[in-house]
Amino acid sequence: MEELIKKAIEARDESYSPYSHFKVGAALKTRSGKVYAGTNVENASYGLTVCAERVAVYKAVSAGEREFEALAVFTEADELTPPCGACRQVLWEFSKDMLIILANTKGEKRLRLSELLPMPFERKEF
Repeated sequence: MEELIKKAIEARDESYSPYSHFKVGAALKTRSGKVYAGTNVENASYGLTVCAERVAVYKAVSAGEREFEALAVFTEADELTPPCGACRQVLWEFSKDMLIILANTKGEKRLRLSELLPMPFERKEF
């Protein structure tokens, strides 16, 4: 999983964050073994900003991937930075208990998506 963190660091370097100056990189590993990286992309209209985690998911889905194994999120913040609620829900849509790796310059923590999103919204069959 060190390679996944490395890809997240590389993605963070491409961040477009002129407003918050908070650079985030994410790297998503699919069950097929491919890795898709994403970075946060901000906009002057803040509601149009997209998180790094969702960028990685959307790139993977656009390439035909639907099953994810692990996600690494890297920032240089003092505290580890987990995906926001919207990103957690998007991740849940495809991989309900995937490995999440939170990393910064001080270390890392590994946990399951179900720990971050204990009561997800799910489609119910009617």
